[in-house]
Amino acid sequence: LNIMSESPKQEEARLAIEKSLSGCSAAEPFVLLAQGDSMEPEFVDGCPIIIQKDGLVKDGSYVIAVVRKELIFRQLSLVDGVYTLHTLKEGYPVETISGLDDIEGVVVQRGGKKKDRKKYV
Repeated sequence: LNIMSESPKQEEARLAIEKSLSGCSAAEPFVLLAQGDSMEPEFVDGCPIIIQKDGLVKDGSYVIAVVRKELIFRQLSLVDGVYTLHTLKEGYPVETISGLDDIEGVVVQRGGKKKDRKKYV
């Protein structure tokens, strides 16, 4: 979730997502929808993504992370002990995080029609 400027409706949706994140058991996967084009072509706008809060995090994992108190959907990179989050599409900034504590969950599956589904674990 990339949240730049929000309308009241977007803020309401974000707050609902944040509440659901805090209320999920670590064992319960949950679904979010990819927003925007930053993670294309792998995840198109509106694509359902299934997230596991206690999923295995490794270099290359797709994650939901907290950056500047906002949730974002990015791919994790670990190089020389530095954790960065980047988009799949060029033109978006790379974000540096302090460590795995900033990760809220790991994408374990791309949802959608049967032919579009893909697992990432």
